[in-house]
Amino acid sequence: MSDENRGTDEGTADGGLRRRRHWVVAVASAALLLGAAGVGASMIVKSPAQAAAEAGAPQEDVLTAAVEHRVLVSSVITRGQVLAGQTVNVSPQVSGGDEGSTGAVITKLAVEAHDVLRSGRLLMEVSGRPVFVLRGALPVYRDLRPGSEGEDVEQVQKALQDLGHPTAPDGVGTFGAGTKAALDSFYASIGYDPLPAQDDDGEGLRSAGAAVRSAERALEDAEDSRSSAKIDDKAPGDPRKAVKRATEDLNEARAAFAEVQAKSGPMLPAGEAVFLKSFPARVNAVQGVVGAKVSGTAMTLSSGRLVVQAYVPEYQKGLLRAGQHVEIYSEVSGVSAGAKVSRVADTQTAPAPDGDAASGTEAGGAPAAGPSGYLVQITPDKALDAQLNGQDVRLTIEAASTGGKALVVPVTAITAGADGRTVVTVRAGSGAQKRVEVRPGTSGDGFVAVVPVVKDALRAGDRVVTGVRK
Repeated sequence: MSDENRGTDEGTADGGLRRRRHWVVAVASAALLLGAAGVGASMIVKSPAQAAAEAGAPQEDVLTAAVEHRVLVSSVITRGQVLAGQTVNVSPQVSGGDEGSTGAVITKLAVEAHDVLRSGRLLMEVSGRPVFVLRGALPVYRDLRPGSEGEDVEQVQKALQDLGHPTAPDGVGTFGAGTKAALDSFYASIGYDPLPAQDDDGEGLRSAGAAVRSAERALEDAEDSRSSAKIDDKAPGDPRKAVKRATEDLNEARAAFAEVQAKSGPMLPAGEAVFLKSFPARVNAVQGVVGAKVSGTAMTLSSGRLVVQAYVPEYQKGLLRAGQHVEIYSEVSGVSAGAKVSRVADTQTAPAPDGDAASGTEAGGAPAAGPSGYLVQITPDKALDAQLNGQDVRLTIEAASTGGKALVVPVTAITAGADGRTVVTVRAGSGAQKRVEVRPGTSGDGFVAVVPVVKDALRAGDRVVTGVRK
C-alpha cells in the first residue's frame, strides 16, 4: 500500500473515534442533567401523605367564656301533684227499701267533671233517692232522726240555716220540730220528699192520736156522770173517782202521743248527704254511669285551697327548706304560678306496696307504686286555677341565690391547685393568659359566683378559659 493511501485511512479512523467520544460525552452529560432535574423535582413535589406527615399536629384551640355580672340562682327541678285540701270519694248506698246496697242503681247524674259546687247542690240520684252535698267537717256515720242529739245534728242545723232553712226553736244539737221543718223545706227545694223516720206509714202516730181521742171522750163521759149523780162521796162507783182515773188515762195517752210525734217526721239518711269542709268545691271526676249499679266510688269531689305535694330523694332534700320560692308550671294548660315551700319532711316515705288501695292504678291496669322520698309541701302565693286540680306539674325550687348581682363564670373555668388556691385563667385578646385567684360562692345551672381575691383583678366581660379543643 502506498504511503498516501495509508495516511488517508489513518485520518478517517481518527475522525470516527473522535465523533464516538463526543457522543459518549453528550449522553453522559444528558444523563447527569436528567438526574439533577429528578433530584430537584423530588425536593419540590410531595405526596399528600408526606405533606400531612411533615405538617405535624395543629395548634391547640383554647375555649373561653365571658365573665357575667348577674344574679345566680341554684334550682332544684322536680315534679309535684296538685291536690285539694280535702278529697272525698262518693260511694252512695240505697236509703230505705229492701234492695240493699248491692242493688243500688244510679238513676241520675246531676253534675259533670270540673263543675263548681255550692252547698246544697244535688249530685246524683240513686234508686230514686237524692245524694247532695252540704257544708260540714264531720263525716257521716249514722242516720239522723227526730230526737237525735250530738255534734253531727248541730252540723246539719248549721248547714240548713246557711241555706235559708231556720231550725228554731230547737236547741243546738237537738233534732226537734224546728229541724224537722227545716229538713222538709230543704228537700222540697231540691225536688224530693224526705224519708220518714218511722217506717210504718204513720200508723204509730195515728194509733197514738186515736188513744188520745178515746181518753178525751172517756173523761167527758165521766164528768157528765158526776154532774148528774147525787150520792155520798164514799159510795161505791163514785163518779169523781171515774173522772180522776179518766184524767190520768188522758195524760198518759197525750204523753205517749207526744213521744211518738217527737220521733216521727223526716230523717236524714247517712247515704244521702255528703259533707265538705269548704265551698266552692269541685267535681274532680265522675266514675258512675246512669243505669249502672253502684260499685265503689261513683264520684270524686274536692274542696279547700289547692296545694302541691312533691317527693324528693335524699340528695335533694338537703337543699330544701321552708320559705324557698317555687315556680309551678303545668305543661298541659300552660298555667304558671308562684309558691313557697311550707314544709320538708324529716323522715322518708316508703313506697306503698303493690295493690294498696291508696296507690291507685296505672293505665295498663297494674297497681301503681305509691310515692317515695321526702315529702315537700308547697303552698301557692295565690289561689291556683281550679283546672290544675289533680295535675302533675313541674316545680322549680330556688334552693340558693346570690341575692344580688355577682361575677359569674362557668363551673369548668374553676381550677384548684395543689396549694389549695382556686383560680380562673383569664385570656387577653393578644392570647396572653394570667391566673386570677378567686373565692367561689353560690353555684347552680352549671355556673358559679366568684369574688376575686385581688380587687378588680376580674371584671365582667373578661374571657376565662373553660377548656381546650384539640
